[in-house]
Amino acid sequence: MEAKIVMEQNITKIMDHNEFCSFATVEGNRPKQRYMALYNQGLSIHLVTDRKTHKVEELEANPHVSLLLGYEKGGTKDVVEIEGTCRVSDDDELRKQIWNPEFKGMFTGPEDPDYVILKIKPVRIEYTSDSGEKHEWIE
Repeated sequence: MEAKIVMEQNITKIMDHNEFCSFATVEGNRPKQRYMALYNQGLSIHLVTDRKTHKVEELEANPHVSLLLGYEKGGTKDVVEIEGTCRVSDDDELRKQIWNPEFKGMFTGPEDPDYVILKIKPVRIEYTSDSGEKHEWIE
């Protein structure tokens, strides 16, 4: 159990140092990927989007997602692959907590009905440290 806690701390540390991730959903039977800003509190992973985007429709049809982060300019040299499920949340407290003034270009404020949070529940995480060592976390 202690090893799992240490692994979760390592994964969290990597996520804390990577602002962006590649986020994949399934549209029909095909993967669809895009870059998104990453927000996390430990292994609680959140992405911000507009309710009117195709992502929301894709997630309603199939909640399985994949994220890839790391090894980018300004981030860490570690690579993290996350498999999980996603649900769309319009929880007011969470929206206020994640709100950033930079969102003003897309939303009127944290109360904007189109401002939603994608909540990712990881089921499997694989990460490769910058030394090439692989680790796997399973829910």
